[in-house]
Amino acid sequence: MGKEEKKINRRDYLKYTGAGIGGLIVGGALGYLLKPKEVVEKTITAPGVTATTTVEKTIEKTIEKTVAITATPTKPPVELTVFSLWGATEEERFLKTLEAFTAETGIKVKHVKQPEEMRMLVPMEFAAGRSTADVIMTPWIAWVKDLAKEGHLIEVTDLLKKDELIPIYVKLGTVDGKCYAAPFKAWAKPGFWYRISFFKEHGLTIPTTWDEFIKLLDTLKGIPGIEAPIASGDTDGWPLTDVTEAFLIYRGGPELQEKLIAGEVTFTDPQVKAIMKELADLLAKGYFSEPADWTSQIDKLWMGKYGIYFMGNWMTIMPQVKDVKDLGFFPFPGTKGAVGGGDWAIIPKYSQHLEEAKMLVKFLAGPKAQEIQVRYGGFLPTNLKVPEEAFTPADKKVVDFLATVKVVPDLDDAVGGSFLREFRSQLKLLWVKPDALESVLEILTKAHLESTKKA
Repeated sequence: MGKEEKKINRRDYLKYTGAGIGGLIVGGALGYLLKPKEVVEKTITAPGVTATTTVEKTIEKTIEKTVAITATPTKPPVELTVFSLWGATEEERFLKTLEAFTAETGIKVKHVKQPEEMRMLVPMEFAAGRSTADVIMTPWIAWVKDLAKEGHLIEVTDLLKKDELIPIYVKLGTVDGKCYAAPFKAWAKPGFWYRISFFKEHGLTIPTTWDEFIKLLDTLKGIPGIEAPIASGDTDGWPLTDVTEAFLIYRGGPELQEKLIAGEVTFTDPQVKAIMKELADLLAKGYFSEPADWTSQIDKLWMGKYGIYFMGNWMTIMPQVKDVKDLGFFPFPGTKGAVGGGDWAIIPKYSQHLEEAKMLVKFLAGPKAQEIQVRYGGFLPTNLKVPEEAFTPADKKVVDFLATVKVVPDLDDAVGGSFLREFRSQLKLLWVKPDALESVLEILTKAHLESTKKA
């Protein structure tokens, strides 16, 4: 070109050398092309962006030729959705555990309380190949096993430290040698709860024999203001199944409960029928109240309208209990067994955040998460590493009692299927019509045989 340079006006300069993040920048200028050139690459970075610039240098001039931009998408933050049946106090305390998980991992978690119909709604979602929940907390272990067999759940075996967990809780969540349910919470249904001050005021003592138990009920019936000796809870039906199962275990031993779960005996078998007849007689004599909302019945127990109330260990955290130090319990006198159950965490395979869901489930099965719950009270851990000093005095009494008896699974939760629904609905009928026992037992037998696959 000789020594004459071609001039570039301002418009052309801006046109060719303008630059910006998010596009391809092309710049150009004429230089001394025949002169030796030095090629240098420069890297420009900005949040979510990497830009590489190729620069040619001559002795007199620098020419910017091209800039290639590579944009790295920013991954949106993950928020897990957890389903459970817990509300009120139980939900508030569960949220504390979820907050601890978020603090440890940075992963946000949203809890959505579900109705009992979750048992039907969740499988409908699964059938469509989707799941709103990333993790589901549930007490229905038979339901969990059905979902696992149908291929809807992620295996969690490798997430668990089995040597830290109560073995039966891992076993209950296992199908064909693979665990699909991580145990989080244990609970027990130890017996009848009462106000210690009420018993002292009326000179009542804890019964140690069946005759003493009946004498206590008769004494309670004669106390002014008492509507019935025993409060009967309702709403979802499970409070009635709880006391019925405890009575079956008391009269038939924990082995009878195990046989009913396995389908080896049913409700028209002579032993079961005789025990249910004895329960119907107690109902006919007015020892039990009519069923009513189970939480409002705690209020009436505290007001002295009832003498005793069969309920699980979560009684110690119910807000209707005004002073937990004034709360005592006793089992059916001389019983050799008690129902224990739990709540497990499962992961639908349709979750959009499987790795994060696994992190949460592993956390929930660990001692840190469970200790948070134990210190609040009304919660029994499945992880053996939770220190003993974390237990409240009331919960410690329940744990000490359970060490003296054989703990067996919850009957309707373990059997599941149509039996669970019929057991609850038919007991509601029996409570108000004890003379309907024969038809109740026939309906229960049919549903029981179908659900245990013995029909």
